[in-house]
Amino acid sequence: MNKTFRIVISFVIIFLSTVTRGADDTTSKVKAVFVYNFTKYIEWPTAYKQGNFVIGILGSSPIFNELNNMALTKKAGTQPFEIKTFNNTGSISKCHILYVSKDYATIMKDILAKIKGNNTLIVTEKPGLAKQGSAINFVVKDNKQKFELNKANAEKYDLKVSSNLESLGIKIE
Repeated sequence: MNKTFRIVISFVIIFLSTVTRGADDTTSKVKAVFVYNFTKYIEWPTAYKQGNFVIGILGSSPIFNELNNMALTKKAGTQPFEIKTFNNTGSISKCHILYVSKDYATIMKDILAKIKGNNTLIVTEKPGLAKQGSAINFVVKDNKQKFELNKANAEKYDLKVSSNLESLGIKIE
């Protein structure tokens, strides 16, 4: 009886970890597709249209692997993607998009100070951050992945947001 119980518990644990990992993978894939599509509907200044299109990720996030996979086959216009990770605000370097993981959501002021003067689209994934400085913030509404768009925050960094993207996002002011 004891051995059977351990086997059943082991299967339950394996099943639950697989289901949880699958949900993270699916969410990350959806977010990666969104990020890719943002590159089509946001215009960066001329100086940012040369070299690699850099997407930086602040902190640890499962979206890193999905963006790396996407970078193998996709481009932002004519620019190849380069995916970088940053472990802290001090390591952030010039990038087109900065994806801020939930773990770093509490230090938005430091992040904004670090990218000041750059033309960087800030993408976050925690409620309320579109009002605190990010241009795009992922949210779940009615069990669907959506995004909030704060156009004014994008324009602060000299980014032009397409009206098509505006119509898809949840407007935040």
